[in-house]
Amino acid sequence: MIGLYSFIIPVFNRSGELRELLYSMTCLEGSIPFEVVVVDDGSFSRCDEVVNEFPLINIRYYYKENTGPGDSRNFGMKKALGNYFIILDSDCLLSPNYLLAVAESLNAEFVDCFGGPDAAHVSFNLRQKAISFVMTSFWTTGGIRGNKHKLKPFEPRSFNMGISKAAFEASGGFSNLHPGEDPELVHRLWELGFKTRFIEKAIVYHKRRITWSSYARQIYKFGLARSILNVKRPKYSSWVFWIPSIIALIGLTSFIFGFLGDFTLLYFVLTYAMLLAVAGMLELRSLKALWIIPFVFAIQSIAYACGFIQGWVYLSVFRGDPYNKFPKMFFK
Repeated sequence: MIGLYSFIIPVFNRSGELRELLYSMTCLEGSIPFEVVVVDDGSFSRCDEVVNEFPLINIRYYYKENTGPGDSRNFGMKKALGNYFIILDSDCLLSPNYLLAVAESLNAEFVDCFGGPDAAHVSFNLRQKAISFVMTSFWTTGGIRGNKHKLKPFEPRSFNMGISKAAFEASGGFSNLHPGEDPELVHRLWELGFKTRFIEKAIVYHKRRITWSSYARQIYKFGLARSILNVKRPKYSSWVFWIPSIIALIGLTSFIFGFLGDFTLLYFVLTYAMLLAVAGMLELRSLKALWIIPFVFAIQSIAYACGFIQGWVYLSVFRGDPYNKFPKMFFK
């Protein structure tokens, strides 16, 4: 039986987002005991004033030098009083039944690590909803970010991830890789014999306040991180991770063939894009989704492919060292 849940929230210069997340916690249903550990990772504008706005929540606030999200989560788990930790990103909101869903699942069948899905809240703007749709749809990512339909074993992600105190102490927590520190931790937990589970009803609303350029940079790093993970732990690599690169190469090839007068492949690509756009339009209930969904999908596929293929060439073909070749992917 889990006595106390500890929410671990690293934050860096996002006091406004933290306020929204903490407010969503005041709306949690049920009477399940929990605490909140906020780890301010060297923000220029401290978040202690935001924390003080919520006296009814059991919150402890820590300010430290900037060492990255992985180390900040480890710091928070060391300070936590609970025996089960729930890791959240500061740009998330919790659904009202979040903790009830987690407790019900873990009480029915305990597991040392879980993950849940992310979705778009009704209050999000169209860009945020479109990014959420493309990043979570089975038809764009194979369901690897959290979907009941998926092409490979689910790897919990740190925007919505639970881990027992025992699993944290045995594994040592997150590494200094970023992004990619969450699947890297999951791989080590599997090797230590810990089980993971996807809790479908443990939903967070991931706000993602990013520009198109920052979104492309983020996805590029996701692709590069996956190539690093494939080298570090090849037993967990999968053909699924090649899908975005294959899609990007098919798209590029279709335009080359079209320029040369053969439109067969281009018609196929455009048909798929249109079907995806219609699906997005129906889900988001917006005609604008007809153009924005294919645009987001193109950014995601191309940016991920650039990072993944670059990493694959340098690390798998030329056998380079990831720490030397891509030092910016690791916090010191």
